[in-house]
Amino acid sequence: MGHTQTIVSAQWLKENLDNPNVKIIDCRFRLSEPDWGYQQYTNSHIYNSYYLHLNHDLASPVQPHGGRHPLPDTQVLAKKLASMGIVRNETTIVAYDDSRFAFASRLWWLLQYLGHDRVFLLDGGWQEWTRLNYPVTSEVPKSESRGFFPHQPLSDLAVNIDYVRQNQFSPDTVIIDARSIDRYLGKVEPIDPIAGSIPTAKNVFWQDMTTSEGKLKSQEELTQIWQNYQDYKEIIVYCGSGVTACVDILALKSIGVDNCKLYVGAWSDWCSYPENFK
Repeated sequence: MGHTQTIVSAQWLKENLDNPNVKIIDCRFRLSEPDWGYQQYTNSHIYNSYYLHLNHDLASPVQPHGGRHPLPDTQVLAKKLASMGIVRNETTIVAYDDSRFAFASRLWWLLQYLGHDRVFLLDGGWQEWTRLNYPVTSEVPKSESRGFFPHQPLSDLAVNIDYVRQNQFSPDTVIIDARSIDRYLGKVEPIDPIAGSIPTAKNVFWQDMTTSEGKLKSQEELTQIWQNYQDYKEIIVYCGSGVTACVDILALKSIGVDNCKLYVGAWSDWCSYPENFK
């Protein structure tokens, strides 16, 4: 297995802060306080970084089905990226949060979905940056006119409930639940109305991809974690609402496993259909 670079170090980013071909995006967020991340950003953020909000920018409004964080309107997102001066397939994007990649990885995944591979996560996130006393500011960078982000979503990277149902029992497919073991087992459910998991799903907790400092684990450790699953023809990953599952996909990509699909609606979509519980 080869591996794909998915992260950059704080030191690398510091050396590239004024590089016009590098754009930084702050994705800090709290599910319990949706405006918290933006408030943190306006107070202090990595020098030269822009902000994207999980609910407003990286998702679209909730519907009766489709989960708590449906995919955003890609035209709107592409316009926002262009206004940051991002040129598709030329600009290097570095995303960060303070939650072990939970929210930055959603942006990382969306950019892959839009066909832009030059995107990396800041290893260790905001905590690592501030621990090293690297430059922070409350100044918001200006929008730029040179950005250009035409896009055609790679629709086979995302799957819906029908696809999951069709492939749930296929010997070629493994379904991975990225939530905590207690949510997977249905012992607790802090957010969605019904506890449990998709029948046949296996559990690989998204927080196990990183160290307690929020750094991506080594190739060897990740390969060990995924050894039982990486040979399937197809890996479908889900979580509560299609956000933290992206951390699992990032880890798989890091060890050269590219056959992953995100079930965007995830458990919040699955449990919105009463027929799934008959």
